[in-house]
Amino acid sequence: MAGAAAAREAPGPAAERSAARRAGRRQASRRVPPPLEHRILMTATLCLLAFGAVMVYSASSPLGVLGGPGGSSGTGDFLRYLIFGALGLAAMHVLSRRGVALLDRRLVSILLLVSFVLLVLVMAPGFGVRVNGARRWFAAGPIQFQPSELMKLALVLYVARYLAEHPKRMRGFRQAVAPIVVVAAPACLLIVVEPDLGTALVITFAIAALLVAAGMPLRYLLALVGIGALIVFILVLLQPYERARLGSFLHPWASATKAGAGYQAVQGQIALGSGGLFGVGLGRSVQKIFYLPEAQTDFILAVIGEELGVLGIFGVVFLYGMIAYAGLRTARRAAGRYAKLLATGLTSLILCQGLLNIFVVLGLAPLTGVPLPFISYAPTNLCVMLAAVGVLLNIALPGESRLRVVGTERDDASDRDRRRRDGRPRRARAGGGGRAAR
Repeated sequence: MAGAAAAREAPGPAAERSAARRAGRRQASRRVPPPLEHRILMTATLCLLAFGAVMVYSASSPLGVLGGPGGSSGTGDFLRYLIFGALGLAAMHVLSRRGVALLDRRLVSILLLVSFVLLVLVMAPGFGVRVNGARRWFAAGPIQFQPSELMKLALVLYVARYLAEHPKRMRGFRQAVAPIVVVAAPACLLIVVEPDLGTALVITFAIAALLVAAGMPLRYLLALVGIGALIVFILVLLQPYERARLGSFLHPWASATKAGAGYQAVQGQIALGSGGLFGVGLGRSVQKIFYLPEAQTDFILAVIGEELGVLGIFGVVFLYGMIAYAGLRTARRAAGRYAKLLATGLTSLILCQGLLNIFVVLGLAPLTGVPLPFISYAPTNLCVMLAAVGVLLNIALPGESRLRVVGTERDDASDRDRRRRDGRPRRARAGGGGRAAR
């Protein structure tokens, strides 16, 4: 009777395995906190996104109330910003979990091919729509899609993978540059023809940052900078509107009339000067009403400067600085050459676009038509930038440490089972004990 009671009280192997699985699940449910760069990147992105929603509403709502030029719907821009922001956040969430695993060589090649096809189709009659003299968008009612934004991301993914898989080709100029130029040059040419020189410059700067991170020698980089500057100079001379923009940059007040090339830059300078240090107050900008063209898109920083002053601009720059710190820290701590280069390229893509827009609004660079990331009303750009952040978040997660934790939990559970088995009294073998019984 006592032996039977003891057998009932002693747990069986199935109960022990079930208890071990429950203990393993409890330990696995204790999630490892994300690293510092992951939290900084997430915080800065969400802050910029929320601030962008506020400023897009502030810049566009008066046009709907007072009847803006071109039939602008005002608050419709704000609603579309929220819709595309939600889509971008969904993409960011998915890519933050499986970004690097999803973006394999096959998917990058498909994305690159689709981007090329869309860039060709957008220039064909009956496909793309012309807005302000440029044919850059596909339109379906109030929704517009800009394929050059997709090409930016595809080129960064392609160049990062190529540089990661061929590190020895950095020793020669032709071996390192030729495979990149063969793909990037036609893409940039198609974008310039739209015309959209600003996006082509952003792509060029991001690729240059990738080459620096990959370890290209300084003499090769200087040669590429010289060739790129010469190409840009030739493009500016060949296109009349680019010459007009360059002239308005050098002498903005000489063409400050409403029909002149310097009108937008001058109105942006007036908005920045009107804001002073603390601004005139949120929603109280005067320049955004009929004076400042594209206030909710390319020149939204001028509205920020007028309504929130220099402190508001410093706040935006500080948030971009947080992204720069988190992105470069992610690149430094990433495991593997491809992850390091990909983090560098995506961070450079965001920062190059942001810096170019800031320089344009402050009068430090000619007009380019590049939106301010996460803040300007630019639906396609918003989705692409949030997708880039999602990949950065995935790289920032400690993947190897997660694997080590899971492996440790399994090892601990197996050790507990082994200790329980070893702690029981062993049964005598059927032919005696030990090896002498053989």
